[in-house]
Amino acid sequence: MIPTKAYAAHTATTPLAPFEFQRRSVGEHDILIDIAYCGVCHSDLHQARGEWGNSTFPMVPGHEIVGKITQVGGKVSRHKVGDMAGVGCFVDSCRSCRSCKEGIEQYCEGHLALTYNSMEKDLVTPTQGGYSSQIVVDENYALKVSSKLDLKAVAPLLCAGITTYSPLRHWKIGTGHRLGVLGLGGLGHMGVKFGVALGAEVTVISTSTSKEADARRLGAHDFLNSKDEAAVKKATERFDFILDTVSAEHDLNQTLNMIRRDGTLILVGVPPEAPQVHPFSLIPRRRAVAGSMIGGIKETQEMLDFCAANNIVSDVEVIEMSYINEAYERMAKGDVRYRFVIDMKTL
Repeated sequence: MIPTKAYAAHTATTPLAPFEFQRRSVGEHDILIDIAYCGVCHSDLHQARGEWGNSTFPMVPGHEIVGKITQVGGKVSRHKVGDMAGVGCFVDSCRSCRSCKEGIEQYCEGHLALTYNSMEKDLVTPTQGGYSSQIVVDENYALKVSSKLDLKAVAPLLCAGITTYSPLRHWKIGTGHRLGVLGLGGLGHMGVKFGVALGAEVTVISTSTSKEADARRLGAHDFLNSKDEAAVKKATERFDFILDTVSAEHDLNQTLNMIRRDGTLILVGVPPEAPQVHPFSLIPRRRAVAGSMIGGIKETQEMLDFCAANNIVSDVEVIEMSYINEAYERMAKGDVRYRFVIDMKTL
């Protein structure tokens, strides 16, 4: 076993605090990663505060993990000591269901072992995440990270990046498409970068006019204030696709009316209450509402390679581990542009 230092949520109502636990020893197919940086996802806050009703404690959050490989098992072939590697939202899956066989393990129909607040494949050992000094993971669930990219800004790609990249690739969004990105936060800013890089005409749709300058800096071709009724009316049937990254309550019917016939509203944000969709927002224009969740290992590696080729990383604010509780409060208020990343040297 490997002694590991971390920060953990000990209960849903207390601040995160130092914690020590044991990682499993490195097995034949495992690699050991010394964690350099870990991104802070909004889902970390939800889970640590028990807001989704499935939290178990003590919990070490973090599923945007990058660092250096310091040990490999005897049968490891895909990675070597000294390589930079990443770990995203899951660390194992059943490997035998249809989704796993098709390389979309995120939709595993057996058991998807999430990086934290979950169980390993043995269904006995709790998983603990990246707010920690090191992690042991099967080599098949680790990603190669290019040395061309700024490592601290790579970390959020393992969640915010793949969450927005995967649907853009699935719906083959690119040149000739008008893409709306609803919300400009951790997810939205990556949706803009990927949409532009893939050749789409990208418009940021936001309630915050203060974000227009940033939207254009990130590459967006246009900005639409969704509180401006005249602008929203003018945008009726404007978009082929809208990528909805918003996790607050909002009107999906207003959003759907901005989509053309046969267009699709793609949900990746999770509002606290189930949104209402009127059938007449869909039927007269044969519109669709769809959802998407992260990506499989193959697609996540494709995304990282795409980022290396196109010099795409997340916009980050690096923090010390001891600042995590303040970061959670700021994140809850939307006060981050656009992703906190923990420098794990400060653990």
